Amino acid sequence: MMQARDKPLIDRHDVELAALAAAGGRREFGELVRRHGTPVRALLRRMGAQPSVADDIAQDAFIQAFQRCSEFRGDGTFAAWIKRIAARLYIKRCVKEARYVDEVSDDEVVHQPHPGDRMDLDEALKTLSEPERLCVSLCHGAGMAHPEIASALNLPLGTVKSHVKRGLDKLRARLQPEPAQAQSAQTLGRAQHVG
Repeated sequence: MMQARDKPLIDRHDVELAALAAAGGRREFGELVRRHGTPVRALLRRMGAQPSVADDIAQDAFIQAFQRCSEFRGDGTFAAWIKRIAARLYIKRCVKEARYVDEVSDDEVVHQPHPGDRMDLDEALKTLSEPERLCVSLCHGAGMAHPEIASALNLPLGTVKSHVKRGLDKLRARLQPEPAQAQSAQTLGRAQHVG
């Protein structure tokens, strides 16, 4: 009969792995890194980090998480917890490098897709200004509340809300299907219900 300690790492829940990691379990923490490393790096890239910077910050976030693993109680998901750590590290780096600009200038160049181009979320996020992309990613990617973002970025709450709203409005407009695609999808849906 297999005992609990013999259970393979892949079959263990994140909360269990985090508790074992807090007790010094490096293999268990390695499993958490394996599970959540790619989504953390993806979030950081969506926030505007270059791939090598996203890798560096993700590594720093996991090191910090390993050191603070005993603080994770399982109230939320481990994924959300590690993403918040990574997002805060990225914000600190942006502030330190003075890359973050509160107001977007009128002459800012934003990638504009060609009409008819199919876009995914990552490409659509690239069309937002840096403040919009950062605020939207923190809100919807890292799960941070508006007041928390305002505090982390040292911005007025209204500015954060504006960046999130403008960013989401732009994303909705960019990700909506073309009128012809929407029409054919509706026609297909009706044809399926009739048959």
